[in-house]
Amino acid sequence: MLSKSIRIAALLAAGASISAAQTLTTLPEASQRASVTQRLGVTDITISYHRPLVNGRQIWGGIVPWDQVWRAGANENTTISFTDPVAIEGKPLAKGTYGLHMIPGKETWTVIFSRNAGSWGSFSYKPEEDALRIAAKPLPSEMHEALTYDFDDVHPDSAVITMRWEKLALPFHISVNETETTLSSLRNQLRGGLQYTWEAWSEAANYALAGKTDLDEALQWADQAIRQEERFDTLMLKAQILDQLNRGGEAAPLKQRALGMANATQLYFYGRQLQTEKKRDQALEVYRQTARRFPDHWLGHMASARLNSASGNYLKAAAEMNAALAAGAPDIQKPGIAAYLKRLQAGQDINN
Repeated sequence: MLSKSIRIAALLAAGASISAAQTLTTLPEASQRASVTQRLGVTDITISYHRPLVNGRQIWGGIVPWDQVWRAGANENTTISFTDPVAIEGKPLAKGTYGLHMIPGKETWTVIFSRNAGSWGSFSYKPEEDALRIAAKPLPSEMHEALTYDFDDVHPDSAVITMRWEKLALPFHISVNETETTLSSLRNQLRGGLQYTWEAWSEAANYALAGKTDLDEALQWADQAIRQEERFDTLMLKAQILDQLNRGGEAAPLKQRALGMANATQLYFYGRQLQTEKKRDQALEVYRQTARRFPDHWLGHMASARLNSASGNYLKAAAEMNAALAAGAPDIQKPGIAAYLKRLQAGQDINN
């Protein structure tokens, strides 16, 4: 009983309730458990904490003294976990779970990431277990009755973690190397069952291609996709990577082989892609192939409409647009076709 009394006294001195101090079973708590998770890139950041209430008390310089280590919540350790390495205010921190502690100051606070994440509060906190300390500036805030952690100013590779309680906010910046962590994640994923699907290799190669990063590795991934299944998607992907590597001579025959395997949808929308890239002549050649190979498909008529529009035959182009409608153009495409018809009737080239 003596040890239990000592425990209760210590907890009460730190602002905990008797019910929280003496219960060993799971019961409602005055400071309710909460957690918040934010993903940056492929990195999950999770804060687990208990939410004390102001409840009419003096918080700063009161139940939370100045210049003393505070548990950054109530009850057991507030913890913060990262599934990948991160940077806190520009300082590196390895992946893992950390005890989150703070030292409040009237001008500047210290935020502590401790390797010990399993203690009760900050009573057994040891500075030698620190993984990282950073300084943070407190700001005035609207009233928050319950302590809250938020992720603010979220970007693909960074966010601001903000602790809010009473009329004070404490923000600090977190960032990840989105590209490197994603590539590392992809490498690990491709060691599992996904390695037997062309889609997974293709998605990985497309990610690297879109970011124009690690293109040599992307080329290897594209080759793996082709080994799983040679098709329009995989051949064209490899050709696009070769283009980025300034190996257009190798890319050209791959593109021709891919186009020979393309269905109407793949062929027509590859032409549209070329148009967005300002490659008009190449796009028109793809439309010629589409119209020739798929004359009865609604996209074959769309391709023919674009070819006639390009040559100034707007009447014939409009007829082909109407033929696309009659050939079964999907409902989602009909508003766009109607808009094209209006432009053709006004004597405008729909390719511009």
